[in-house]
Amino acid sequence: MPKTRVVFYREADGTVLVLDWFATLPAKAKAKCLERVQYLQAVGHEARRPHADYFRDGVYELRANWGRVNYRILYFFHGNVAAVLSHGLVKEDRVPPKEIDWTCERMKKFKSNPVLHTFDAETA
Repeated sequence: MPKTRVVFYREADGTVLVLDWFATLPAKAKAKCLERVQYLQAVGHEARRPHADYFRDGVYELRANWGRVNYRILYFFHGNVAAVLSHGLVKEDRVPPKEIDWTCERMKKFKSNPVLHTFDAETA
């Protein structure tokens, strides 16, 4: 199975929220989250629980735990071309619906202009 290209969503002002969020994480939590990103890259659309899950409207989550903290990275697919990481958060009881809504908004913006909204770590 070919690897899935994983890119980061970039706001129009150049902000890359998931990278900013990674920078705030403890080193071991960040390592766990990056393992999940590598998992997504390896399996793409085949990602399943316990490492990933589907929410709604094309929005998925990567799931990582460190200690008693649940870390989540929300993402969506751009066809079969790429998985786009929107942003990350620490989950309390459940992922708030507004987080999913924000990812849906980012997906619409991305689809309207993929070049503007793509930060590709491999080419940066």
